Amino acid sequence: MTTAVIIPTFRRPDGLLAALDSVLAQTRPAEEIIIVDNSPEGGARALVSKYAGGRICYVHEPEPGVANARNAALAATQARYIAFLDDDEIAQPTWLEAMHVTAERLSATVVFGPLQAQAPKTSGLRLHLLNRLYSRVGSHADALINAPFGCGNSMLDRTAFDLPDAPFPAKLNETGGEDDVFFALLQDQGAVMAWSAGAGAVECVDPERANWQYLLSRSFSFGQGPSQHCAHRDKPDWLSVGKWMLVGLAQLAVFAPLAALTSPLNARLSATFIDKTAQAAGKIFWQSRFAPKFYGASALG
Repeated sequence: MTTAVIIPTFRRPDGLLAALDSVLAQTRPAEEIIIVDNSPEGGARALVSKYAGGRICYVHEPEPGVANARNAALAATQARYIAFLDDDEIAQPTWLEAMHVTAERLSATVVFGPLQAQAPKTSGLRLHLLNRLYSRVGSHADALINAPFGCGNSMLDRTAFDLPDAPFPAKLNETGGEDDVFFALLQDQGAVMAWSAGAGAVECVDPERANWQYLLSRSFSFGQGPSQHCAHRDKPDWLSVGKWMLVGLAQLAVFAPLAALTSPLNARLSATFIDKTAQAAGKIFWQSRFAPKFYGASALG
């Protein structure tokens, strides 16, 4: 019945410190805390070494890539329950307890919790778009759900699934979307997914991820997901790829004008249409050569 909290990190010492402190303050402690340092130089080692106690396990995965980090973390623990928290997230003190209560009450094998984005230096239209991209909103009560969210602020019962040695695909190391493939694998194995309303966390968005270029690239990348998922199957579903491209064209024709028209009138509504416009473009231009690169070798700088 052990629980391991996994925190992948890449050159974000302040964020890692805040995330780790929030996990150590849980009302229901985790038996293991796996810190996976994905920087080649292993820069987080000194920070983690300052924490006493055997619960914290430091893992150095020097080959940059978000999938590499998550795979290394899973390989480092045999815990039954695996909870994921990113190094830019801060969990509420009752986060882990709420996850377990929801899983037990609803007989769920995968649980997701809400996220509230924080970006103190961002305002106006850009803040509305940022909240759409980084916040996670759901029901005010625990409930079963049909579609997964991302890895950050989630928990799974490992015994319910037959996981391969590296369930996060390395081909998505730089672009992200590895968690979409991972949760699709769990769905194929009959995952029972739930929303845990009380398992809240804060998503701290740094300025580098709050500028217009990054935000629009993120929306575009989200939009690529449906087309890419169909194209990258073991047996590519080209008919569905074509369908998603046509959907993208129709959405682009509708949402782009609406984004421009609502911009001076309603910032929140305009941000919605901007997001949908960028996602529509992603459905059309889904090919790998157009995919924005956020992680791995592209983030080394």
